[in-house]
Amino acid sequence: MKKYILSALTVCSLSLCDAQTPATNKADYKQSMSVDHPLTNMKGSDYKFTVVKSLDATAVQNQNQTGTCWSFSSMSFFESEMIRMGKGKDYNFSEMFVAREAYPLKADNFVRMHGKTNMGEGGGFSDVVHVIRRFGMVPEEAYTGKKNPKDLHNHSVLEATLKGITAAAVNDNNPKIDFEAVHNSIESTCDAYLGKVPEKFMYKGKEYTPKTYAEATGINPDDYVFITSFTHHPYYSKFALEVPDNWNWDQMYNLPLNEFQEVMQNAITTGYTFAWAADVSDKGFRFKDGLAIVPEKPYLEMTDEEKADLSKKPQPQFRVTPENRQQAFDNYETQDDHGMHVVGLVRDQNAVPYYIVKNSWGTDRNECDGYFYASEAYVLYKTTSIMLHKKALPVGIAKKLGITVAY
Repeated sequence: MKKYILSALTVCSLSLCDAQTPATNKADYKQSMSVDHPLTNMKGSDYKFTVVKSLDATAVQNQNQTGTCWSFSSMSFFESEMIRMGKGKDYNFSEMFVAREAYPLKADNFVRMHGKTNMGEGGGFSDVVHVIRRFGMVPEEAYTGKKNPKDLHNHSVLEATLKGITAAAVNDNNPKIDFEAVHNSIESTCDAYLGKVPEKFMYKGKEYTPKTYAEATGINPDDYVFITSFTHHPYYSKFALEVPDNWNWDQMYNLPLNEFQEVMQNAITTGYTFAWAADVSDKGFRFKDGLAIVPEKPYLEMTDEEKADLSKKPQPQFRVTPENRQQAFDNYETQDDHGMHVVGLVRDQNAVPYYIVKNSWGTDRNECDGYFYASEAYVLYKTTSIMLHKKALPVGIAKKLGITVAY
């Protein structure tokens, strides 16, 4: 996902809004999801949502002025995985540990590619899996990535410094470079801004290394798969998605759109959340209003009154096809903007499905405590990829992809 700094967003964390009173914290969310009356997206809205499935999630976090949504959404996903596996609800994995270990890998790649690839804070879900496999995991209390734990995350100076080092290294005027020196400069810069990663730490009375802690969680990186749906590559094959932040050229499985839809619905209804990468620059992405929609009527054809009603009255949704989805991607209308975490499914009063989405922009930017509802049409149209446990795949689809799953 490319860089989306919170303070710069006007549109780039689950308590969904009660129809009468907005929920104010995680406990309120769980209570509101269990009541009989419908939920809504914001005060004064006519949207009425009925819960189909709501899965457990941990507290909403705030990435603040960083482009590390890919780490926040992935860690939220893995925290829900711990709950699903019966490991407990008190896990809080360090997002900054993942970012700290990923930055030097990205910098090394950028230098080896003579600057002909991406170098920045953005990344993808596969980066997190790589870090877990290679370096492990740590709890938040063992590594906050901040000198003062009370500070908000801000990587603006760190990013500029890393880019300065790598840009100087790949300057065409350099006949050769000292790669080890550049790498060590990146490592020391990350240490200076984020802190050194602990070789060992105590957690709940037991000593761990990042590797032994990851092993103790029971999370197996090989259990997780990346799925997308585009027509410019063969279905049921794997390909490297052509987005700038896929700097490591990781591959994902390609499904027809109807089966991609089936995977997402099956995941939630069978108890599996999924990490969601999507475009959030679309006019239908209305986080402050607790919604992401893609109305059937084009925005350019709407009256001012119709535009004002988008977040207040249920709208007929755009019919998404493989062709118009592909065209939006090819024309840069759909980009790899942001990583989020899908934790449930609801339907509005017209039986239109919406996914419950946990964001990482804190809890005070909308009335839903950092969550929102994304229409299925929006998800189908604007998704670039998802990450989920392979057991969340329907049996027939797993077989078509050649994925062996012991259900």
